[in-house]
Amino acid sequence: MLLRLYTDENAHVGDRRLVDELVRRAREAGLAGATVLRGRIGFGTRAGPIHQHHSLGVGDNMPMVVEIVDVEERLRDFVAELGGLRHIGLATIERVEVLTIAANQTGG
Repeated sequence: MLLRLYTDENAHVGDRRLVDELVRRAREAGLAGATVLRGRIGFGTRAGPIHQHHSLGVGDNMPMVVEIVDVEERLRDFVAELGGLRHIGLATIERVEVLTIAANQTGG
C-alpha cells in the first residue's frame, strides 16, 4: 500500500520541519520506505492560497508530499498515531503493486 501525506514546506513541529518529522517517525515505526516530494505548484482548499514559487523566493511555501510504502494495517496504525500533528492537509492510501525491491533490502 502507498500512504500519501500532503502538507507544505513551512509546516513545522516545534523547530523541526513536519516532513522531516514524518520520515523520522516512519523509520522509527519500521515502515518499509518513505520519500518526500516537493511540488512545483498546488493548493489544499478552494479558499486557501496557491502554493508556488515567487520571484526571488520571497514568501515561498511549496506543497510537499510524503509517500510511505508498507502493508495496509501498519500504514493505518501509523496514521492513527499522527492525530496530534497539525498541518497534514490530507492523507490518502491506495493499493500499489511492488515490482522490484532494492538489492540491499533484507527480510521483513
